[in-house]
Amino acid sequence: ILERIAVRGSEIPFCDAMKVALFVASGGGRAAQAVRREVAIQRVGAKARYARVARTQRFAIRAVDGSHDAQVKPHELPAWQAVAKAAAASSSRPHLKELMGDLQRCLDMFLEYDGILMDYSRQLLTLEEKQLLLELAAATNVEEKIAAMFRGDKINVSEDRSVLHVALRAARESTLEVDGVDVVAEVYAVLDRIKEFSDAVRSGEHVGATGKAIKDVICIGIGGSFLGPAFVHTALETEPSAQRLASGRRLRFLANVDPEDVARALSGLNAETTLVVVVSKTFTTAETMLNARTVRAWLQRELGSGKDVVAKHMVAVSTNANLVKKYGIDENNMFVFWDWVGGRYSVSSAVGVLPLALQYGYEMVEQFLTGMRSVDQHFRTARVGRNIPVMMGLLGVWNATFLGFPTNALLPYDQALSKLAPHIQQVAMESNGKGVFLDGTPVPFATGEIIFGEPGTNGQHSFYQLIHQGRTMPCDFIGVSLGQQNVYLEGEPVSNHDELMSNFFAQADALAYGKTLDEVRAENPTLDETLLPHKVFHGNRPSLSILLPKLTAYEIGQLLALYEHRVAVEGFVWGINSFDQWGVELGKILATKMRQELSEVRRYGRPLQTAGKGFNYSTSRMLQAYLKNISERRALLYSDAFNDPFEYFNSCVGDECVVE
Repeated sequence: ILERIAVRGSEIPFCDAMKVALFVASGGGRAAQAVRREVAIQRVGAKARYARVARTQRFAIRAVDGSHDAQVKPHELPAWQAVAKAAAASSSRPHLKELMGDLQRCLDMFLEYDGILMDYSRQLLTLEEKQLLLELAAATNVEEKIAAMFRGDKINVSEDRSVLHVALRAARESTLEVDGVDVVAEVYAVLDRIKEFSDAVRSGEHVGATGKAIKDVICIGIGGSFLGPAFVHTALETEPSAQRLASGRRLRFLANVDPEDVARALSGLNAETTLVVVVSKTFTTAETMLNARTVRAWLQRELGSGKDVVAKHMVAVSTNANLVKKYGIDENNMFVFWDWVGGRYSVSSAVGVLPLALQYGYEMVEQFLTGMRSVDQHFRTARVGRNIPVMMGLLGVWNATFLGFPTNALLPYDQALSKLAPHIQQVAMESNGKGVFLDGTPVPFATGEIIFGEPGTNGQHSFYQLIHQGRTMPCDFIGVSLGQQNVYLEGEPVSNHDELMSNFFAQADALAYGKTLDEVRAENPTLDETLLPHKVFHGNRPSLSILLPKLTAYEIGQLLALYEHRVAVEGFVWGINSFDQWGVELGKILATKMRQELSEVRRYGRPLQTAGKGFNYSTSRMLQAYLKNISERRALLYSDAFNDPFEYFNSCVGDECVVE
């Protein structure tokens, strides 16, 4: 009762929650006494919270429920203007060297939850500025918007959809109805089928067309259908228990339509023991479907064109049963997901669960989902100031919009997390690379961040020079206490992992403290004066540090959920829609026109000199050069250039192709 009513009062109107809690408390016994105590605490906290909001902000942003009428813009709020004023007064903010000496501030900027420890004391942020950010979160209704997302409200206003990736990892016993359907029950119906199928493949019950057991999997998909699953797979590859479960198996990804990616994916594989997973929501994504046709042709060349080849060696993750069936894939081997799952948030759906379960077993993937659920629960229930993903999001807004630092570097000190930055790059930049508010009016301030990164210590020998002495870039340092692999050589001062983590701790302090001219001179009394300035580090470079106790499937899930929710919080504050991606559509449309042009010349023999008519001069000239290079080095016509039928596959042309 305490958890569902008092703590989660945002699920229903606060007053109603209090009434129900008081009703329960009217009984006798220790439970009722506990409820009465909690109610009193909630009342005091609520009064203080709402009084503070009332003082700093007399009205709240509308559109909490997805409606976009009369939206109050965040930059019009007094709370926003107060943060902007504080940021503009940066010259009066003490250097991080001084701020780090404030013990109370440091204590306040440590957050801990379920083994995760986050330290943001090295941010360019005073306690007063932090309070202003919390008031901005209240004024922009961050808590209410989080609750709306978990309720299944249609907060993706441009597509009139719920945003429910959190339902993909909800507990089996929970319920969530959207449009009269319990989506959690639907999720588990698919998960149960994935478990059954992956167990059958791994046990040898499901075999290929020639009767041999399946040992290798190629997952065909692009964007979120590739980046998320590839991140988790890479993170698990060197985890000892995952290694044992994956022994003798290979999981590869095919994303790029470039045939060189096809060659890499197929290299060394035996078609008899290979299963192909085709991931496309509509089963019309141009790149994915051309790759799928390519790999299908490879299977048929190796195994023959019988119906069993596709039925036994290809499965689909899609919502389009008709096209899946038409393609030749057994409907029983189609695993669905839903329009309320954005591609970049889909790794916890069949998109990621199926290939990962085939490689590592369903139970391992279950641990990953449980880790995500843990952070989902924290995100949903923790108060703003102690909520790790909320604070990460507020710091992202502070750095990118108010302090003018558009870049965020993700620097995991664990090689297993090498694919984290590419995945979060899509999650963040596709979500928050927006130029209009929910109501379609232009955003007059900077949104989104440029995300990049590389594992330490590789990055230190690549781009850290720029971070230390060039541009200011906020950094996220991510460390792990117990690495996946343990190596210590007798006689060495520290283990290999401790050597790595020595740099994790040192780099954050180096960026914060720097080194003054006097310190350089004291360390190098005989150094030429002209060289001294080159060795000065100004410091005052912001960063935060996240420490995980270990890196199993559970912690990988936790880490991913942290960054998913961080991105959502940024969008909530900016007043934008973080869950659509119209910006990727225009290039697809123009590519259709260019695809037709290339087909006319190379497939049907239209004269080369006519290529590019109707395009601008720059595009026409580049296209002419492209075709000329081909004609001089290889026959221009497909029919002349490709002798092996496997080298040629009908491109998606005109009405035959629907671009997703």
